[in-house]
Amino acid sequence: MLLPAPASSPGSASLIQQLGDLCRSRGLPDLADRLRSLHHWVEGDLDDFETELATVRRGVRAVQRAAHHLLDLGGKHLRPMCVALAAKLGAGFDEAARHLAVAVELVHSATLLHDDVVDLGDTRRGTGTARTVYGNAASVFAGDWLLVEALRRVRRARVPGLLDYMLTIIEEMILAESLQLERRGDLRADADEYFRIVEGKTAALFCWAMVAGARAGKLDDSECEVLEQYGLHLGVAFQAVDDCLDFGGDARVTGKALLTDLREGKSTYPLILAMQRDESLAPLLQQALADSTGGECPLPETVERKVVAAVERTGALDDSRKLAAEHVARAITCLDPLTDGPGKTALITVAEATAYRQG
Repeated sequence: MLLPAPASSPGSASLIQQLGDLCRSRGLPDLADRLRSLHHWVEGDLDDFETELATVRRGVRAVQRAAHHLLDLGGKHLRPMCVALAAKLGAGFDEAARHLAVAVELVHSATLLHDDVVDLGDTRRGTGTARTVYGNAASVFAGDWLLVEALRRVRRARVPGLLDYMLTIIEEMILAESLQLERRGDLRADADEYFRIVEGKTAALFCWAMVAGARAGKLDDSECEVLEQYGLHLGVAFQAVDDCLDFGGDARVTGKALLTDLREGKSTYPLILAMQRDESLAPLLQQALADSTGGECPLPETVERKVVAAVERTGALDDSRKLAAEHVARAITCLDPLTDGPGKTALITVAEATAYRQG
């Protein structure tokens, strides 16, 4: 039995418009104008992606309902946009590229469904998570179901090498998540380990999105390598901004409560810097996390206030934003070998806007 799809939620196009409005309000008219041009350039392709995403099967099984509970909430759809932009550097955003764009969004959604179970997450995109509605088991199986559907989409695209590459990326993501899980609550000021986790759990899928779009667009091997490196640095910048939003974002925009990562015992970049610069912070936080029984009880408000104050006092938040800016600059530098044109300009614009996003 198939169920009718609900009205579509805001996606990539509205994200571009929101970023444009934000940049204009911050006195960045050039970037705002480029975002407006980007919106006009990819709007039709993103509409096609949304239409294709809506074809993911519906049904009455709890697994299907849990999966669509998340999909129907919409999202930034930045990874599918990366597929579209890379494809438009070459032959264009055709049927194969649309399948690949849907695939990367489904893999991302699968990881969110799994993450919410592992992290005991109650809120996602401003509403209750699938696990709170359908249960932990249904949320896990829904994530598995989306992974299978994603792999089917990659196979259907028939672009050589991408299915094997996706399998490699999924394994890399799982191992990075495993490393983060092993370190949960065992906070340590280890930036190298932080980057290993970020490159695996976040940046790897951006790399695949760029290569997938490039392959679908029939770009050559050297161009694919350029775009893969762009995706790596874009992904690190994206995560660095996420880390900052955990301490200073607007929950109405980010869709999750402030200090969520902190309460889950995750070593984000601002926290790592703050612990390096204030040696009293680590033992205070370690004890508080131990007393919170693995994140099931909230941290004491006094501890949270001390951590937030330390992050700001030590300059950790400012330096984390600088890290994001550095990787944005590296991503843009990676594009130097590409021919100037609207596609290259669009990728530069996406990278620069990433540093200013609020959710």
